This record gives sequence, structure tokens and C-alpha cells, in this order.
Amino acid sequence: MADSKREIERKYESADAGLPDLTGVTGVAAVVDKGVAHLDATYYDTGDERLAASSVTLRRRTGGSDAGWHLKFPVAPGVRDEIHAPLSDTLPDDLAALVRSRVRDGELLPLVRLRSDRDVRHLLDADRRLLAEVSVDTVHAERLTGRGGQARWTEIEVELADGGDPALLDKVEKRLRKAGVRPSASSSKLARALEETAPGKRRGTAPAREPVTAADHVLAYVRTQRDAIVELDPAVRRDAEDSVHSMRVATRRLRSTFKSFGKILDRTVTDPVGDELKWLAGELGLDRDREVLTDRLTAALDEVPDGLVRGPVAERLHSWSSAEHRGARGHLLGVLDSRRYLTLLDTLDALIADPPLLKAAGKAPSKPIAKAVRKDFDKVSGLIRRAADLEPGTDRDVALHEARKKTKRTRYAAEAAEPVLGKRAKTMVKSMKALQNLLGEHQDSVMARQALRELSAVAHAAGESAFTYGLLHEREEQRAVRVEAELPGAWDGIKDGATDL
Repeated sequence: MADSKREIERKYESADAGLPDLTGVTGVAAVVDKGVAHLDATYYDTGDERLAASSVTLRRRTGGSDAGWHLKFPVAPGVRDEIHAPLSDTLPDDLAALVRSRVRDGELLPLVRLRSDRDVRHLLDADRRLLAEVSVDTVHAERLTGRGGQARWTEIEVELADGGDPALLDKVEKRLRKAGVRPSASSSKLARALEETAPGKRRGTAPAREPVTAADHVLAYVRTQRDAIVELDPAVRRDAEDSVHSMRVATRRLRSTFKSFGKILDRTVTDPVGDELKWLAGELGLDRDREVLTDRLTAALDEVPDGLVRGPVAERLHSWSSAEHRGARGHLLGVLDSRRYLTLLDTLDALIADPPLLKAAGKAPSKPIAKAVRKDFDKVSGLIRRAADLEPGTDRDVALHEARKKTKRTRYAAEAAEPVLGKRAKTMVKSMKALQNLLGEHQDSVMARQALRELSAVAHAAGESAFTYGLLHEREEQRAVRVEAELPGAWDGIKDGATDL
């Protein structure tokens, strides 16, 4: 079973003088020599270095106190999440799953071997608690593929103890800089090894071209959402907070973008991709909808006076939520391992590499992008008017739900337009977000009432009182009524703010 931790560290070029005295650092009461560890790590990647391109590292290491498999994902400069699995001859399945969105059908190969002599010191406070670990690493790097060479260097690494104050790293760095030590130019040992052991001169990444045409701007937004899906995949597999929702939003943004900018990207090509994105969003939604409903119903039940709670309502709600979560969780992991999902990722890569451009794609971006956003907004306007003409009930609920979906689409189109239209697009994003929240409250009420009807039927069949479920149902109905009453005034303000576009 893999364990995970947040790793916060900084790396420095090692001066000939070695490690300066750190006992003068504020808060450091003692520097304890922990001896020298001999580490031997083999780093794995695809032949085209897909993991390295994402600053992800996968290694098998022996020696030291944490021998085993280590998988590291970047979080921020100097901050990474490390997943550790016990030492074994082959890559553990749970780690292989976490890199699948990047590796896909590629084969993971031994890429680089790093052998390090690590001279370790612990920085302790006055109570002998560990503040940070400082090491001087003498590294020998050897590329294991192609005609790569070898490299040697020495570096200083300062890693914050679990739960430590990051401000300590600034204090240590100040002391190191005074001694002439400078931050490393490489973000990791692997990055430096790849650079220095590459056969011939290593090719650098070409700087991204500034967006010029309408297609440039739309594709930049598409690329961002594709990257979000790939990067969120490991977090979804690990059930990280809000990861499912964020991944679902990225799929929706992509699908909406293909629809909104159909005059720029050929929809005969993008519509089938959009269908697959809709499928993925639906699979992600199985768990996300449960989360939303559980939070809503739990909060609503907390507001009910004890005397009006009849029967084991909280227990039944918890059981329903847990059962739904277990079923959806297992199903979702199967989806992420499926051929259909991995093919979708490959299709998105191919579309970005060779986009299906139409005539408007090569034009200056302002007019075609603004026109696309206005067109989406006009659809929202028509749906709001249609809903207002309907009597309260199922038909109006459906119409408002359709308006909500088109509101999201308009919001995402305006997000893509922000680099082009500036403040006007930002205003549209803000307006659509406000409308989306209002309509979302209405739709959540619709879904909550459906869940309450189902729960009450199960409770009744078990011989329990359905009174509290009916009470909660009535309160949800009143919430929807309030939203419908608030909508006309809110819409008038939104319409006035959107005329600029």
C-alpha cells in the first residue's frame, strides 16, 4: 500500500567549502550529524520522457531510511507530493495507475541511474524536535538509454520536517547565501541528470508563441483544459478533495469550447470528441452529484428541530451516501483505466497537434471570439424568457436547467475570450457565474426533492416515519420558489451588464 506526504525542500549548488555552520540560524539550537547514507536510485520514464515533461519523477531507490518506490508530483516551486511504496522488483500497480494518464500505452523504461553519497545533518530546536534535514549529496548520474553519458556534481538539499514552518527555509537560505551558496539552476536531481547526460546537446523546450489569431486563443484554452484533465487524474484516483469536481469542470469547459467556437474549429471533427467528453463528465458526475446532495441534505437536516426529526433520518442518509460513494468510486476507477478514456486523451492530444481549423481561425481574434460569446449569451436570454412564460412545475424546472447549462457554456466562452476582450469578457464571466449559482440553487433543490422522495419511500417500506422527509421536501420546494421569484430582477441586472460585449 502506498503512503503519501507533502515534501517541501530547496536545492543549492554546493561550494567547495561544503556546508556552512547553521547553528546561527534563528530557531536552530543544534545541528546533529547523522552520518553518510549511500543511495542508489533508478528513474523510470517513457522513451520520449513524458513524465519528465510534466516534472513528475518515478524512481526505485535502495539505501537510506526510505528505500522503495517514490512517485513525486509537482505542487509549487520547491513543493511536491510524494507517494511511497515498499521496495519490490516491479512497479506497484497503484503507482502505475497514478501515471497512466501521462504514460498511457507507453512503456516505462529505466532512464537514469543516480548514485549518491548523502552526508546528513538534522536541524533541531531547543526541545530537540526536528526542524529540517540538510544533506550534502555527492551525485553520480548515468543515463541508461541511448548514447548518453555520465555526470557528477555535489549539491546541498534542505528539506523541511513534516509539519514544519516554511519560514525556516528562508532563514536557512539567508545563511547559505551569506556563505556564498546559491540556489540550484535545476529543479531536481533528475532534471540535472537529464540535461548533463543527454547524448549530444540536449534540446531545450521552444518558447511558447504568443497567441495571434482567433485559433491561437481558442486552442490555448483547449490546451489548458486538456492539461487539467491529465494532471487531475492522479488526484481523482487518490480521492483528493474537490478533484472529481475540478476534472468534471475541465471536461465541460472543453466540450463547451468546441461548441461555442464552431466557426473556428470544425465541429464535424470536434463534435465526436465532445460526445466522449460528455460521457466522461457523466461518469465523473455520479460521485460529484452524490457529494452535493449529501452536503445539502445533511445541512438541511441540521436545521430541523430535534422534535421534528422522526426516525433514523441521519443514519439512513449516511447509509445512502456511503453506499452511493462506494459504488461510484469503484466504477470511476474502472473508467480511468478504460481504453475509452485513454483513447479520449490521445484524441485530444492529436486534435491540439493538428487542429481542424476553419476560415475564421486565421483572423484577428476580437470579432470572431466576441461574436461567439454574444451568440451563447443570446441563447441564455431566450431560455430565460421561455422559462418565465411557463407555469411552475416540471416544464419550468427543465427549462431553467437548460438555461443553467447554457449559462455555463457562455461563462466558459467568456473565460476563453478574456485575453482578447479583457474587462468586457471578465464582466461577462462574473455575470454568468452569478446566474449559474442562482440557477444551480434551483437545480440542486430539484435533485434534493427527488432524493428525498426516494429516501422516504425506502423509510416507509421499512416501517419508519416519512414525516421528516416530507418536511425537508417542503423546505426545498420553498427554496425553489424563492429562486424563481428572485430570477427576474437578477436577470434584468445581468442583461444590462452584458450589453457591452
